Amino acid sequence: MTRYLTTAAMFTAMMLVAPAYAADLAETVADDHAYILDLYKHLHENPELSFKEVETAARLAKELKSLGFDVTERVGDAWVKDKVMKDEGKLLPDVGGYGVVAVMKNGDGPTVMLRADMDALPLEEKTGLDYASKVMSQTHTGKDAPVMHACAHDSHVAILVGAARQLVERKDEWSGTLVLIGQPAEEIGLGAIAMLEDGLYTKFPKPEYVLSTHTSGWGPAGKISYTSGYALANVDSVDITVKGVGAHGSAPHMGKDPIVIGAQIINALQTLVSREVNPLEAGVVTVGSFRAGFKHNIIPDEAKLQITVRSYDDGVRKTLLDGIERIAIAQALSAGLPDDLMPEIKMESDYTPSTYNDPEMTERVMGAIGKSIGEDKVMTQPPSMGGEDFSQFHRYDKDIKTVIFWTGGSDPKAFQDGLDGKGPMPSGNHSPFFAPQPEPALKLGVQAMTAGTIELFQE
Repeated sequence: MTRYLTTAAMFTAMMLVAPAYAADLAETVADDHAYILDLYKHLHENPELSFKEVETAARLAKELKSLGFDVTERVGDAWVKDKVMKDEGKLLPDVGGYGVVAVMKNGDGPTVMLRADMDALPLEEKTGLDYASKVMSQTHTGKDAPVMHACAHDSHVAILVGAARQLVERKDEWSGTLVLIGQPAEEIGLGAIAMLEDGLYTKFPKPEYVLSTHTSGWGPAGKISYTSGYALANVDSVDITVKGVGAHGSAPHMGKDPIVIGAQIINALQTLVSREVNPLEAGVVTVGSFRAGFKHNIIPDEAKLQITVRSYDDGVRKTLLDGIERIAIAQALSAGLPDDLMPEIKMESDYTPSTYNDPEMTERVMGAIGKSIGEDKVMTQPPSMGGEDFSQFHRYDKDIKTVIFWTGGSDPKAFQDGLDGKGPMPSGNHSPFFAPQPEPALKLGVQAMTAGTIELFQE
């Protein structure tokens, strides 16, 4: 709600007049909107799951080749196949790394990379749109699922193409090397690292800057928002199997109850953020699943916890993860369990790191965007505890500066009514009802990405 109130306060910002060249960019973006809208609707109607973005990648590659880019496909493929084989022991049809890299050199100058993610979510669409997805598919692990672009990656690809079309027509306004990437598998946090491990920074021009935007259902269409510094969180997943000794429900003294031990672990975990993390730093430990037992009168021999852990600072992350392990073992010991019945604790090695928006780059990019679209349409927002593997582009090489900003997608009136308590807030990302307003979101996204990119080429 703090985020919504901050956004609402920004609505009262004073209108500033954009410079003359901005109208020209706004006009050319508007002139090209029908093409970008058709592309967006096609992508929305034909979503593909993580590591299965075959047709999406092919369409993006075709669009960029037609503009004169030197395009390479299947970037990350070898890494993905090796990863899937190690994790799953089998490789399903069409599973692979479908990263797209497009390069255009336009004289001397910096190298600027623009990134769009391409994958959809395993979710049944309930928007009622005439271009709604009806696709059924399999995940990369072989599970049947409906598919929906519930996180706006369809708009990200469309915005990338729209910005590319603008930048190609404006080559007299920038000088340097432009690199565009279509990234797979953001939804499972592995697509960026797949491309990086496959030589994104060595086989292709290494960027000084990487820029991206994300269409947000938690912001009104027609507005751009951003966060300088830490913008998104470290995201870790922890699985704990609590061991016990089964017994009849009428004779609990004959066993060791893993449900009670699990409950004690959950309660003790609440002290990690409240008592071990500096109150001025952020952290979240949420137990999202607690499963055990089959029948009223049976004490089972194990219970399972699934935990999400969020942080910005890497030191806080270590405190939380170490604390989870310590608490789980301590509760088992306090229950008198022997060494061979200590909890099994699995922490995913492929975590999503926190996203850091370089403050200097942020100021330049958002300043240029404000001049182009109008300062009244640009606002700050608090950091989010959500995660994004866009973070990897800076983490992999900390000399590279990165910024991701948010393009509002929700209906402005419904958004304001929600803030005023006159109705529910519009459905946000990852909802089966998520339906961003395509015209203002696409137009503003293309204009903002174009303006921000041109600024980064200025030395």
